[in-house]
Amino acid sequence: MGVEGGMKCVKFLLFFFNFIFWLCGIALIVVGVLVQIALHSTLKIGDVSSSGAPIVLIGVGVVIFFIAFFGCCGAWKENYCMVTTFSILLSLVIIVQIAAAIAGYIFRNKVSAVVQDSLTEMITKYNSSSAEFRDGVDKLQKDLKCCGVNGSSDWRNYSPDGDSVPDSCCVNVSQGCGVGTMADATKVHQEGCREIVEEFLKKNILWVIVAALVLAFLQIMGIVFACLLMRGIRSGYEVM
Repeated sequence: MGVEGGMKCVKFLLFFFNFIFWLCGIALIVVGVLVQIALHSTLKIGDVSSSGAPIVLIGVGVVIFFIAFFGCCGAWKENYCMVTTFSILLSLVIIVQIAAAIAGYIFRNKVSAVVQDSLTEMITKYNSSSAEFRDGVDKLQKDLKCCGVNGSSDWRNYSPDGDSVPDSCCVNVSQGCGVGTMADATKVHQEGCREIVEEFLKKNILWVIVAALVLAFLQIMGIVFACLLMRGIRSGYEVM
């Protein structure tokens, strides 16, 4: 009876862990989508390598979502084959998550160069790009209260007079407020966007890495419980 009670406990713990995994799968999908949007729509980061980590997170989230459902069924039905398959698939997911965490850490170390290049390209293409692109750049500067890459002087080629900036650089945004006010600190933000964007990215990438590693630890616990349940099922113990 003691072993039976232990196996019943393991069964319900595995079921509980799979429910947590299911929620984590949804969370990873949401986080991955938000990071991808932040990188390419809000922050206008064009470097392809920056998409690696969020895309992997979305993919892993989708896989975990289905694997967790599979694991719940296997635990509840006490199906040895399903629980074994669940353990193998979860082990593969852990490997992919660790790879994503490493990719995120590598990108975190090259954030400065990526941001510098992306923001410089953003300013260079501003006048010749679509209204949607310009709106995105303007929103970035207004939301972060910054101007240019390293400062407002980066907009010196914005207009023929060499002393104007987009209105989104203004402290108080209004039509034409950026004309002839590039160096006027009372009217235009003098701080560039690079440092602000870098800080934002590094902070969020760090949280993504931590989340991936914490989830990997929980998944390892799930694999341990799955192996214990497999052992109980294989030994022929009644766990209902």
